[in-house]
Amino acid sequence: MENICIGIDIGGTTVKMGIFNTSGKLVKKWAIGTSKENNSASVISDIASSVQEVLHEQSYTLNDCLGIGLGVPGPVIPSGYVEVCVNLGWKDRYPARELSQMLSGIPVGLGNDANIAALGEMWQGGAKGFGDVVLITLGTGVGGGVIIDGKIAEGRHGIAGEIGHMHVINDENEYCNCGCRGCLEQIASATGIVREAKRVLAADTMPSLLRQHKEHISAKDVLDCAKEGDAAALKVIKKVCRYLGIAMSHIAYTVDPDVFVIGGGVSKAGEFLLKMIENEYEKYVKLSKAKPRTVLATLGNDAGIYGGAKLVFNMASVQS
Repeated sequence: MENICIGIDIGGTTVKMGIFNTSGKLVKKWAIGTSKENNSASVISDIASSVQEVLHEQSYTLNDCLGIGLGVPGPVIPSGYVEVCVNLGWKDRYPARELSQMLSGIPVGLGNDANIAALGEMWQGGAKGFGDVVLITLGTGVGGGVIIDGKIAEGRHGIAGEIGHMHVINDENEYCNCGCRGCLEQIASATGIVREAKRVLAADTMPSLLRQHKEHISAKDVLDCAKEGDAAALKVIKKVCRYLGIAMSHIAYTVDPDVFVIGGGVSKAGEFLLKMIENEYEKYVKLSKAKPRTVLATLGNDAGIYGGAKLVFNMASVQS
C-alpha cells in the first residue's frame, strides 16, 4: 500500500480531515463535529476514533501513515504546549502528544490553524512556488500565518502571525477582544467592516444603497455596494484597505516575504478588493521597486488540511 499522511484542522464547530498521498493529492476528505462538552475534552479522542475508522474504510493502516499534521485555533509553543484555545475551552494541553499516544505513537505535528493554513496555501494554493509567505485571513476576525523558507515561523511565544492585533488605528475608542484599542481586526474583519459602515451612515445623511439593509448590514453587503459605486460603501472599504496597507507595509519591512496571500470570507470579493488593497499598500512601500506581491487564497476551507499534510512532509524531511 502507498504511504499517506493526514491533515487535520480543528475548528470551533467542525474538525476537517484529509488523507493525502506522497504526491500531495487529496485522496479522502471528511469532517466530524467539534464536541463542546466539558470544554471540548473529547475532541482528540474523537479524532483518533475517526481516523482509525476512515483508514480502515480506505484499506489503510497506521503503518501506511507517515504522520498527522494538526492545526488548532490558538497559540502553539514550539514544545507543543497549548496554553489556551478560547473557542474550544482548552487550557494547558499537549494535543499532538495526546493524539500520538492514542494512535500507537504515530508522529503528530502541531501548529496554529492560521499558520497551518498559510503552509497549505504555500504548498498547493495561491502562493504555490514561493517559500516566504504571509497569509492574511479576513473573516469574523483577522488572522495570519508566516512562512519562512517553507517552514512555519511560530515565534518563541506562539504569537507570530497574530496580524489582527497589530495596532494601526490611533483614534479608536472601542476595545478589541484582546483588550487593546486600535487593532487591525477592529476595522478589517467582517465585524469591523459592518461597524464602520454603521458609523459612516450615522455620521452623514448621504443616500446609500446600504440604508435599505437598516440594522442588518453584512460585510458582503458593504462590498457588493462598493462594487456598484456606492459612495458610503466605498468610503468604508477604502478605509479598511488603507489600514490593511499600513499593516502590510510594516510586515513587508520586517519580514519581506515573496507574497502576501489574502484569504478568509471577506476575500470572496475577489479582484475588486485585491486591487483596492494593493492601491493602498503601494502608498506605504516606496523604498524599493522590488516588493512583496499580493494574491488571493485559492484553497478556501481546505487550506488547513493541506497545511497539515505539508507539515508532515516537512517533519519527514527533517528526520531523514
